[in-house]
Amino acid sequence: MHEVCERNNLMAAFHQKPEYFDDEELDQYRGKDSADYNEEQTEKFREIFYSLLDEEKHQWIHSLRLRGISIPDQMKDEVLMVINDLRTRKTHA
Repeated sequence: MHEVCERNNLMAAFHQKPEYFDDEELDQYRGKDSADYNEEQTEKFREIFYSLLDEEKHQWIHSLRLRGISIPDQMKDEVLMVINDLRTRKTHA
């Protein structure tokens, strides 16, 4: 039974459509390596990330993944720190 649930979840993930957060301009970075962003491009990602509501940040990251867009290396640690902080606050609430 557990294997059937995992298979169904995996199949659903393949058919999942990305959610947009008024960030369609990031689609131009589809397939770009996370190490290849310059500071101006990274700042676009940063502006969008910090404009999102806290509860949307994780969904935005998932949306980027579904769209084949890598988060710039320059902000990965920053994003992880924020997401982990949000997760910690949620579990202590």
